Amino acid sequence: MNKQTRADLLLLTVTLCWGVSYLMTDRCLAEMGAFALNAWRFLGAFLIAAVVSFRRVRRPARATLRYAAALGALLVAVYFCATFGLQFTSLSNSGFLCGLSTILTPVFGCLIYRRRPSKKLALCVLLCFAGTALLTLGDGFSFSSATAKGDLLCAGCGVIYSFHLLLTERAVARPDVDAYQLGVWQLLVCGLLNLALAGATGAVSLPRSGRIWAMTAFLSIFCTGLAFIAQALAQRHTTAAHAGIIFSLEQVFSGAVAFLFAHEVLSGRAYFGAALMVASVFIMEFKPKQKAS
Repeated sequence: MNKQTRADLLLLTVTLCWGVSYLMTDRCLAEMGAFALNAWRFLGAFLIAAVVSFRRVRRPARATLRYAAALGALLVAVYFCATFGLQFTSLSNSGFLCGLSTILTPVFGCLIYRRRPSKKLALCVLLCFAGTALLTLGDGFSFSSATAKGDLLCAGCGVIYSFHLLLTERAVARPDVDAYQLGVWQLLVCGLLNLALAGATGAVSLPRSGRIWAMTAFLSIFCTGLAFIAQALAQRHTTAAHAGIIFSLEQVFSGAVAFLFAHEVLSGRAYFGAALMVASVFIMEFKPKQKAS
């Protein structure tokens, strides 16, 4: 197994954690505001990572801190757009528009880096995009003045996350940037900015029950700390376009969790869309064996 395949499998594990996070986030938001939840998630993840690997994260290079600050700020914007966008539009529109990073990441990469995607990657992107549409647009997709604010915020989420993936790819390619430190320090930046926003809006709060404390801890450790550190490490060996396709499976995993724990049943069209998305990942990872000469 080559380094890129191992990196993609690591990103797939991250995506599974994020798929689980939807249900837990929904439960936690019943007791906390979005800014407060994100603040505790990211700050808790940073503190745990800093304690466990203090020698590895101390004294980061200036370049690492600059990229961590930029990536942390982008994450704040991603979570802001996704969380508040859903309040002003339908679940169908939100799921589709937030998932636009799948197709926007290779497009922006082509425009910024003048890097033409391979035919196989283009096929995988199109399959994944079609699958996302079939999976998320079960309630129908429509623009109206009533949902325009939410639609713009959710579309902004997809656009901003595309830039986060591309900037991470550029950062970890630099010899003066440590990928592990980058993953850790962006957590601190995102957590502090969310805490500042929670304070500015008067929404600083803590979980009120042991169950929500446990869910917040799980979100912090697995869905935030391990996830974003693993993303930075994995992107040293895979492209942002590959990561975008894999991360689109978050919708598939969240649907599976909703089916198992919330008893939500998907339509036949949604299952076909999920199958297309999974197929796109298998096609992307498939590499025919070279014939012996």
